[in-house]
Amino acid sequence: QVQLVESGGGLVQAGGSLRLSCAASGRTFSSYAMGWFRQAPGKEREFVAAINKSGGQIHYADSVKGRFTISRDNAKNTVYLQMNGLKPEDTALYYCAADPVGLRVSIHAGLYDDWGQGTQVTVSS
Repeated sequence: QVQLVESGGGLVQAGGSLRLSCAASGRTFSSYAMGWFRQAPGKEREFVAAINKSGGQIHYADSVKGRFTISRDNAKNTVYLQMNGLKPEDTALYYCAADPVGLRVSIHAGLYDDWGQGTQVTVSS
């Protein structure tokens, strides 16, 4: 099990940027694949991006491809989501999640065992 704490959310104008961080506790962080998901009010949780344990395999949702970048620093037990070119439709509560099968990158929330509490991102038009 790994404990996750997200930070870096906030209010930004359309076209702006934010960098989310997700700090993990425990010495096994480097064995986990990590994902970012988001949930807007009245909508289901949706996949944003995922990275495998080494960082060598990455996958993005089509809606964020070319604008968002996921990365990780295993020495710091942290995964990041750099968000550029933000749009009002990116407004949501953003969660990071840990998948114990470190070699894969999955879009399915059910495959992630541990979740953070979320950080709010609000993009004004």
